[in-house]
Amino acid sequence: MENEKWVLCPICNNKTRIKVHPDTVVENIPLFCPKCKRETIISVTGQNVAAVKKTKDDMKVSL
Repeated sequence: MENEKWVLCPICNNKTRIKVHPDTVVENIPLFCPKCKRETIISVTGQNVAAVKKTKDDMKVSL
């Protein structure tokens, strides 16, 4: 079994519905969190997830 890891929401830190493997490379993919109902643009290299941009709705909530 490979070393899989769940992608966590960068806003609420809960599990999303996406798993990544150590060799995964994805850039600028929209990640929707079923818990907080927000969308964030992320990039994944290996199993490191980096939030690239938050959507307009997230910016309204943080103000």
